[in-house]
Amino acid sequence: MRFLSALKSASLILVGALSLQSAIAAEQGIKTHGLSSFGNLKYGADFAHFDYVDPNAPKGGSIRLRNLNSFDSVNPFILKGVSEVLNSDKGGDLFFNFATLMTRAHDEPDAVYGLVAKEADLDPDGKWVEFHLREGPQFHDGSPITPDDIVFSFETLKNEGHPRYQVSYKDIESAKITGPASVRFDFNKNALTRGLALQVATMPILSKVSFETRAFNETTLEPLLGSGPYKIVDVQPGRSVTYERIKNHWAENLPVHVGRFNFDSIQVDYYRDRTIALEAFFAGEYDFREEFTSRSWAVEYDGKPAFKNGSIIKETLPDASMTGFQAFFFNTRLEKFSDIRVRRAIARMFDFEWTNKNLFYDSYERLTSIFENSEMKAIDSPSDAELALLTPWKEQLPPEVFGASFVPEKTKGDGRMRTAIRQSLKDLKEAGWTIQDKKLLNSEGQPFTMEFLLYSRSFERIINPFIRNLERIGIQANIRLLDLASWQNRMQEFDFEIATRRFGQPAYPGVELRNWWGSGAAKTVGGLNVSGIQSPAVDSLIESIIKADNKEDLVVAARALDRVIMHSHVTIPQWFKASHFVAFWDKFGRPEAQKPGYDRAALHSWWYDPEKAAKLKQINGQ
Repeated sequence: MRFLSALKSASLILVGALSLQSAIAAEQGIKTHGLSSFGNLKYGADFAHFDYVDPNAPKGGSIRLRNLNSFDSVNPFILKGVSEVLNSDKGGDLFFNFATLMTRAHDEPDAVYGLVAKEADLDPDGKWVEFHLREGPQFHDGSPITPDDIVFSFETLKNEGHPRYQVSYKDIESAKITGPASVRFDFNKNALTRGLALQVATMPILSKVSFETRAFNETTLEPLLGSGPYKIVDVQPGRSVTYERIKNHWAENLPVHVGRFNFDSIQVDYYRDRTIALEAFFAGEYDFREEFTSRSWAVEYDGKPAFKNGSIIKETLPDASMTGFQAFFFNTRLEKFSDIRVRRAIARMFDFEWTNKNLFYDSYERLTSIFENSEMKAIDSPSDAELALLTPWKEQLPPEVFGASFVPEKTKGDGRMRTAIRQSLKDLKEAGWTIQDKKLLNSEGQPFTMEFLLYSRSFERIINPFIRNLERIGIQANIRLLDLASWQNRMQEFDFEIATRRFGQPAYPGVELRNWWGSGAAKTVGGLNVSGIQSPAVDSLIESIIKADNKEDLVVAARALDRVIMHSHVTIPQWFKASHFVAFWDKFGRPEAQKPGYDRAALHSWWYDPEKAAKLKQINGQ
């Protein structure tokens, strides 16, 4: 990788069997079979399959999963509607039914390797990337994937798609057909280009012809034409969706697909109630679940016949990924939450220690960073390099930013919270609020009220003790429970006071931060800047992260941003665990290789074992 020091932009570290001479000799750029933001690619150009799969895994059988609430669309690319997308630990995995130019290797932080594209050329100055398509990729109707489809996908997603695409592709100027099997993406002048090639490499590919007879920007229960290893074959509105494996799929023998996507069918059943969903699992109505409720994991499996006789298996799978950021988000657009002292006082009344002990069976750790479980998390006091980024904004930032890294105030976990109450009342008094007749009032005698917006009753048991603690400082809080669609509409319009959100994280932060914390997204309907934070300092640090051309600079900028966000108290951080709780009926085979660090990999590396399934029927009468 010594040739990279000669590049004007190290926006991507490209690995193959490239030497200095071959890099310079490449006519159209640096040719590579894969892309990664930083570090060497694990797999060379001639790799046969990913290490975490069994290349001889049998195909066949089925797996049934559960999802919660409901859906009213199978178009995952637009803001409208509640879409069904096959779930994994990272949320929706579009690669099940929509192919991409390149696809993830889940045993590397963010590496991608050729799928529809066999290789890519990258401009050494970071101004463009060109993908060369392989022969054979096709949509599910047999029509070939063409450069026209690639350009159409980019332009449609950027101009008409969900706001997340507009943010992700903002610095990509255009997509141009450069040959019968090649497409080039040009980046805007002076754009911060690290990660842009990865953004387009993992862009879902849409069929241009298929949208000549249907609108793109509409909710629909008629599946879109895809090109991935699965297609949707049955939709029961709001109840279930069935995906069927494409026999002899065009990518089946490519190294990135060998040993993967082994189930003939995947069915996702929807349940509106978590308790009913769990009982359905014990009854054998579906096969695999990830458990997100600590109480269920700790006590509700014990005593169940299928668990006692070994038919149901529970496992904790380690996860090396940067954890998602989950928190109560204040809507700082509202006057009542505009004062940092008020937000800090409210946050202090969330007793995580009591909650973890009494509700979570000590299953979790407290989140202390927007980049938890990674080296991007701020530690100790700011380094000199961090101070160089922070000091120009000193007058605008909380003084705590320049001290120790953020750690939420802890309680003894006994529910008394005397110190927390005293400190919160002090903050509120300084912010102009006073207690009268056990109510917190402003200078005009108006009481402080707040509403938690929910779409699931599962959070009520967590919020109700929080509400009781808030009553101790005079705040009148309540819960508003909505159906998922109404909740989503309210959140998209920023019509809420305080709500829980969770954002999954890429291996290395980049342009997505503009959507989560950038000032522009605070005003964009459907944007993900839920808190509404609008800070020139935050915007500047986000751009420093995006333009970082080496890992050291990225870590410095990320830690600086972490300090600002966390010490601004625009959220009340919740909890995390660096693992997955999974439970499944013992009817599956798995690779002998260790699970990849950055995905559960169950849906795309396990397989159905008919002998195990037959044994289950004998034991349980299924």
